[in-house]
Amino acid sequence: MKITRICIYKPQKLNQHFNQSDMVVTIETDTGLIGIGEGGSRDTLEQCGAMLIGQDPRQIQHLWQLMYRGWFYPAGREKVNALGALDLALWDIKGKMLGVPVYELLGGLTRNYVECYATGFPWQGSHADTARACVEAGFRAYRTAVADPKDGVFHARQMVEQTAENCRDIAEAVKGRGEWSIDFHTRLDLADAVRLCGLIEPLNPLFVEDPLRSENPQVLAALRTQVKTPIAVGEQFGDRWDVNELVEKHLIDYTRVTLPNVGGITEWVKIAALCETHYVGMVPHFTGPIALAALVHVLGSSPMPVFTEVTGTGVKLPPHLKAAADFRDGKLWPNMRPGLGVEFDPKGAELIGEITQPHAPIPTYRRPDGSLTNW
Repeated sequence: MKITRICIYKPQKLNQHFNQSDMVVTIETDTGLIGIGEGGSRDTLEQCGAMLIGQDPRQIQHLWQLMYRGWFYPAGREKVNALGALDLALWDIKGKMLGVPVYELLGGLTRNYVECYATGFPWQGSHADTARACVEAGFRAYRTAVADPKDGVFHARQMVEQTAENCRDIAEAVKGRGEWSIDFHTRLDLADAVRLCGLIEPLNPLFVEDPLRSENPQVLAALRTQVKTPIAVGEQFGDRWDVNELVEKHLIDYTRVTLPNVGGITEWVKIAALCETHYVGMVPHFTGPIALAALVHVLGSSPMPVFTEVTGTGVKLPPHLKAAADFRDGKLWPNMRPGLGVEFDPKGAELIGEITQPHAPIPTYRRPDGSLTNW
């Protein structure tokens, strides 16, 4: 089996809220099998994809190494996102080739469904009513955030007080029904983050998300010694080298790394093993609908505590998809469709790139046993 063509599609509607790619990528083979992935940009997908033309799509681990190490510099976060999109498509091909869902290739299911927490659940008039409606809809937890200033001027100490008051209302509303979490949105400096964690600790949050800016992850060591609330970090990270020290040093309780941002399923399972070793849970951030469908496979086959984030009331299919993740009752459910279980309709997207010619930018060196090494 050989890879013959890679196509890049731009959906009719791109993500309007943050710089996360919704590009759709398809990998075609000479057997007629087509894999579907999501992520990357045209230039990064073209750089990674050109190295795949003529290759055997079944050699997923080898191809991951080739894309990651096949240019002079190691792949940064943006290119890892594109690499992850192509990796999703390769796993989709392998599942379709064998006629099984991807989770079967990862060892089979460890849970009946994947619990979810809701971000942006429709407003019901108050924090308490919205949180109550969210858990009554079946979600594991309702997620709130640091209070927003009405005039755009963020007075941190005032917002800390307002946030603590909001959290008291939320905690009382979901008590005995479900749970709640909070995203600090990296808005607070260390002193204010410590203060807010202390104020909400008696309210038993499920976790505090992104308490500090992500540029210097080691600052979490200073936070960790001063707070007892569970900490969840990682949505702004890429591969395992972004998060391994936070996990190994127990500076976080949950990692929020996600697909395709980490580099796809191939890299995800390595991070999952690292987290399991150190008793760290996984609560990935949402990205796009294809990646969310892939998350059901990796979370469904992972043994450690996991749940995931969805927006609003659940999963809605965009025009370019006929099938993706199965969502109901506030939960994501595995299905028996082969591969990732995604059905792509090209009519709902615009073809913006096509790769048919192989390109190897630098010499490829191999060890005596045939495995890839750096140039």
